[in-house]
Order: sequence, then C-alpha cells, then structure tokens
Amino acid sequence: MDIPELSATEAAAFLKSHPEAKLVDVRTDEEYALAHIDGAILVNTQEKANEILRLPPETPVVFHCHHGMRSLQAALWFRQQGLKNVFNLSGGIEAWSRDVDPKVPRY
Repeated sequence: MDIPELSATEAAAFLKSHPEAKLVDVRTDEEYALAHIDGAILVNTQEKANEILRLPPETPVVFHCHHGMRSLQAALWFRQQGLKNVFNLSGGIEAWSRDVDPKVPRY
C-alpha cells in the first residue's frame, strides 16, 4: 500500500487548489512550538487522531513531520483506518521552510 509523496511545492499547490484538504502535523508539541505551518492541524494523540478519522473518508489529507519519515508511517496508519486520499509531504517541514515559506523556522 504505497502512500503518494508530494514535494513541498507540490503540497503547497495541492492545498491551495483543494480547500477541503487538511494538512496534518504529526510532530511533538515541542517541535510544533519551534516551528509550524499555518493551518496545519497538530495530531499527536489518539484523541486528535480520532478527530481526523471522523472526517469523510475521501477528504484529502497531507501528513507532515520534520523530514517526512514519521508522517509516512502516520499516513499509512490512517489509510489502514479507512482514509482513502492520504499523502505524505516528502522532506517534511524542513522542505516546506526551504522551498515554500522561509518564514517557517528550520531546526
């Protein structure tokens, strides 16, 4: 079950052209405090995961973390739980900061 990967620039364009899409951040509270993408939903507890699972299964969801590894695992898990339209932000918030929004701090 392969998860489609989007580069930071592809993800930015995708999110802009799909206003119903959700950007989900799976990092820790501490990482989120250091840097986050405006509009991203922090999902790092089961309670928050359950909120995402209540979305219509066709809702596009782009997952991200620091470099793209944890978010790939999260995207796979959410796909297994029934979400049908999941993507991983390749390179994570690091790539986003470098290629899309340099105002997002790198760490």
